[in-house]
Amino acid sequence: MAQKWLMQAQVSPQAWQFCWALLNPDKVPEIQYFGASALHTKISRYWSDIPTDQYESLKTQLFSQIACFSSGSKMVLTRLCVALASLALNTMPEAWPGAVAEMVRVFQEEGGGVDGRARCLALLELLTVLPEEFQTSRLPQYRKGQVRGALGREWGSVCPLLQQLLRRTDSPGAVKARVLRCLSSWVLLDVPLSESEGLVHDCFSALPDPELFDTAVEAIVNAISQPDSQRYVNTLLKLVPQVLALQEQLREAVQNGDMETCHGICRIAVTLGENHSRTLLEQVDHWQSFLALVNMIMFCTGIPGHYPVNETTSSLTLTFWYTLQDEIMSFESDKQAVYLQVYRPVYFQLVDVLLHKAQFPSDQEYASWSSDEKEQFRIYRVDISDTLMYVYEMLGAELLSNLYDKLGRLLTNAEQPTSWQHTEALLYGFQSIAETIDVNYSDVIPGLIGLIPRININNVQLADTVMFTIGALAEWLADHPVMLSSVLPLVLQALGNPDLSVSSVSTLKKICRECKYDLPPYATNIVAVSQVCVSTSSTSQCMWLMQALGFLLSALPVEDILRNLHSLITPYIQQLEKLADETPNPSNKLAIIHILGLLSNLFTTLDISKQDDESADGSAPPVKTAPPPPGPNPVVVVLQQVFALIQTVLSKWLNDSQVVEAVCAIFEKSVKTLLHEFAPMVSQLSEMLGQMYSTIPQASALDLTRQMVHIFASETDHFPPIKALFELVTSVTLSIFQQGPRDHPDIVDSFMQLQAQALKRKPDLFLSESLDVKAVFHCGVLSLKFPEAPTVKSTCLFFTELLPHCSDVPPLARVVQEDGKLLVQAVLEGIGGGASRSLMDQFAEVLFCLNKHCFSLLAVWLKEALQPPGFPSTRVTVEQKDNFSQQILRERVNKRRVKDIVKEFTLLCRGLHGTEYAAEY
Repeated sequence: MAQKWLMQAQVSPQAWQFCWALLNPDKVPEIQYFGASALHTKISRYWSDIPTDQYESLKTQLFSQIACFSSGSKMVLTRLCVALASLALNTMPEAWPGAVAEMVRVFQEEGGGVDGRARCLALLELLTVLPEEFQTSRLPQYRKGQVRGALGREWGSVCPLLQQLLRRTDSPGAVKARVLRCLSSWVLLDVPLSESEGLVHDCFSALPDPELFDTAVEAIVNAISQPDSQRYVNTLLKLVPQVLALQEQLREAVQNGDMETCHGICRIAVTLGENHSRTLLEQVDHWQSFLALVNMIMFCTGIPGHYPVNETTSSLTLTFWYTLQDEIMSFESDKQAVYLQVYRPVYFQLVDVLLHKAQFPSDQEYASWSSDEKEQFRIYRVDISDTLMYVYEMLGAELLSNLYDKLGRLLTNAEQPTSWQHTEALLYGFQSIAETIDVNYSDVIPGLIGLIPRININNVQLADTVMFTIGALAEWLADHPVMLSSVLPLVLQALGNPDLSVSSVSTLKKICRECKYDLPPYATNIVAVSQVCVSTSSTSQCMWLMQALGFLLSALPVEDILRNLHSLITPYIQQLEKLADETPNPSNKLAIIHILGLLSNLFTTLDISKQDDESADGSAPPVKTAPPPPGPNPVVVVLQQVFALIQTVLSKWLNDSQVVEAVCAIFEKSVKTLLHEFAPMVSQLSEMLGQMYSTIPQASALDLTRQMVHIFASETDHFPPIKALFELVTSVTLSIFQQGPRDHPDIVDSFMQLQAQALKRKPDLFLSESLDVKAVFHCGVLSLKFPEAPTVKSTCLFFTELLPHCSDVPPLARVVQEDGKLLVQAVLEGIGGGASRSLMDQFAEVLFCLNKHCFSLLAVWLKEALQPPGFPSTRVTVEQKDNFSQQILRERVNKRRVKDIVKEFTLLCRGLHGTEYAAEY
């Protein structure tokens, strides 16, 4: 409450009086700070309250307060400086021309018994906060441009002062540090680099001083990264030797383990290279000095030590290598050829450096790292991987040959024992490229697959990388199945190691997906090994494994699928039977959800119909596919066998939304994969769903009903059970609406999606006598007023599907004629401020549909709905409302335009029209 009261006090008219009293020297700094803050708030936000004739006295008072506080509390001084800066920005250039020159003059004059050093620091503080206050000020756009121009003209008063203070030998360190901060602040206003050149050179001279190092780095980096600075080619060319001259300081810092200095110098080199590589590349006469800069950045990339424990600099350089490559590749071909001659060798060297940096430390050292350091190193390796992938675009196939030769020499050199780290890094390089680039044409891959079994895998990280590399080559293996026999045993062996479960399972999944038609000879073995692993792996790996097995089984003859499914699933079914008999408790609930999850993941990928489709698009040789077998689909066979058991589980757990979701997921995944082959289960499942939803309604049951409607509602044989189910869930949901649906936004959301799907796939469902179309319509109107955005979106979708059927479904036409005005009112209420602004496009679509399909009615409804004063908002006038309805009624073709009209009107209704906040949205 105190905080709230103080905030109100700060913005009250009385603040003008009390803020000066609070600045009295006898007050404690916290109170003085509040006074200074109140002053700044009044000047920056309520400038229009100040009469013009008081500008001068306010300025004089502020100057004298700053002089008083220049040897007082630093935090109060800064607030007062910010207040004066705000005053200057509001009065420049008309009421206070030459503001900065006057500030400098006032503080340079002797006065007030304040010593010169304190006055100098106060002036520098004022000059530093002035551009910062400009960056955050709330000036209107046109004023911003004027004030920026005025500040630019004032640089002539600031620059000589900063130079003089920086070059004086007797200037104290604190003054020089403040000068550098001030320069940093001003260059962000796009001060031309040619005009700050002398000061930037002075910053380089300050770098050897440890106290000034950080602020000098900041000032240099800010100056050379301004977008405008590339226009000043001569100044940039003078900067290159200055940056190169820092190499000695950089080497010393590396030797002394001084990470901060390495970091700072690297930032300067990278900023120059990254922002100006094109400009510097184009200066052909100076190619050697730019190449020297590139080599300096290469030194920073390869800085000794392991990131992030012994160094934190190398990661700063990675974006530079992208930028340089982009610039080289964007030149026309003859120029590009010249640059490639110079820079291809540099990029080959970069690959070596990056792979060296990607190497793991010794096992002992790695064990001593914290989990946070290990995670940072993992992310760093991902960044290196991305860089290598990118570099491949420039170096091409030669890069793979180069890596292959190195790996070959490593693995065949019997005299010299190799470290696993070296092998791992080379494989990591391969994997980085093969994961995203089509390496099918590369002639080194057969050799690489041949080398993999020769690797002495004695370490988890190395084993992981071997797995991921095999996974990255899965598509290549599908084209060269003869090589499967040399790598598959490695994958199956790794599956047995819990430490390798992530890499081995994801690799097996890729192989089963890409090479399934070549795997039947290995199927028994894969299923046997996987069964053991499912019992030991973590939940997500088990789910992946089941998906892998789904892909694998899809390619087998039906009797083999059934045989394998039987051996694979029986243990789980037995376990589920046991769990179904037990009294529900938290631990058996998790076990049930786990088993149901395994089944649904298996059924997600087990799809025998794909055998035909894939031969058609050439992704699998036609020889390997047989015509679809007669008889039911294996998944349907299994589902029919376990149906009664699932019903038993449900009867015990019907109250638990997670178990119900897990049951629905099995059928939903199966329906999505099998599509029309799921037909034999339709009536059974429809009945079960109806019973489930009638007992305890849950959103997941509605989502599954929507899937069923989507696939089977148009099929004559299946229409009766689907119709019965649709009518049942609709009537149950309508009764929820009568009891009060606010507690169930998820059910309302799913219900609206189901109704929209039914209208889309089978509008005949709404011809039924048993369906209360009027009640469904009213539920939709109610749902438009829900605070949850997803629910409102689904409801708008329902109405945009419903309105076009006014012409061909009589019950819908009747309800729209009778109650359409209610819909219009609800939509206007949302636009008037009742709904989030992010939903305006959806409301606009409903209005557009109404206009297209019920034009004459909409004209009447809009007129009637907008009649009451203050609706849909007290902020809009009668003229604005009339204008809005005329604009809407005019647009029957251009939906984009209707969206713009609605956005415009909603801003008027919310009082946001023309504000910065509205523009940002």
